[in-house]
Amino acid sequence: MRAAKSKKSVGVIGLGIMGSAYAKCLMDAGWHVVGFDTNPARRKEAAKAGVEVVKNAEAAARAVPIIITSLPTPAALHMTADGIIKAGAPGRILVEAGTFALEDKLKAAERMHVAGHIVLDCPVSGTGSQAQKKDIVIYASGDSKTIAKLRPLFAGFSRATYDLGVYGNGSRMKYVANLLVAIHNVASAEAMVLGMKAGLDPKIVYRLVTAGAGTSRVFELRAPMMVENRYADATMRVSTWQKDMAVIGEYAAKVGCPTPLFSATLPVYAAAMSDGHAAHDTAAVCAVLERMASISRKPARGSKRARH
Repeated sequence: MRAAKSKKSVGVIGLGIMGSAYAKCLMDAGWHVVGFDTNPARRKEAAKAGVEVVKNAEAAARAVPIIITSLPTPAALHMTADGIIKAGAPGRILVEAGTFALEDKLKAAERMHVAGHIVLDCPVSGTGSQAQKKDIVIYASGDSKTIAKLRPLFAGFSRATYDLGVYGNGSRMKYVANLLVAIHNVASAEAMVLGMKAGLDPKIVYRLVTAGAGTSRVFELRAPMMVENRYADATMRVSTWQKDMAVIGEYAAKVGCPTPLFSATLPVYAAAMSDGHAAHDTAAVCAVLERMASISRKPARGSKRARH
């Protein structure tokens, strides 16, 4: 392994939509990034972009003092924790940026703590396209001194970081934020489809909703895809979103909180999966509602969107 070229070195494990964006932004900010992903294609892309790719999480832990994880499943998180512990390196800091059940995050944190490491619960609010532009917010929780120490790192790939206190509060806040995202996304699609059914040009619907009181940040991010009828360039895949939805629903049920609007969106996302949109952006719920409304539009040129 070649030596780091900068004193500011960080690892990123999980080089998918979000992790690759973190890595790029950090490199642009002057950080030396060491990365790993189980997917060979992602490793190749990361290496081409300038990431020092290593063979596993163990190697990453030996190379850098701080590691950001952006992983798809709890199993991947636990495997990564195993690798970091196995490395035997002293005092590593793990910034866990994924959306998982608190039980999984706590289990990983406890094991890492026993091995002498610090773990922060730091999920982010924002899409993949926002992450590419550092337009994301970090909900940090855990040891406040460590969070303060890492603020220069967080500034390298986000626009704001909030210290929410005790470990786990970052995830709790992320559940609240994602609940609203789930609702706003389906509401945006519903509004777009009503406009189309009324005979309005989707471009006009987008322009005038964003100019009025009914807009939302989610509408502004996702409605352009709905207007173009193009969902292949995903910033949040429907399949990944299903995992996040399950986490939110289970947590709400556990604490005894009714979520009628959130629950009403579940069949729409499930239909998106059934209609062949698993790998597409969650904005594809618009295509689901179009089918239900008997609206037929030609897919945008170059689109890989499934027929419906």
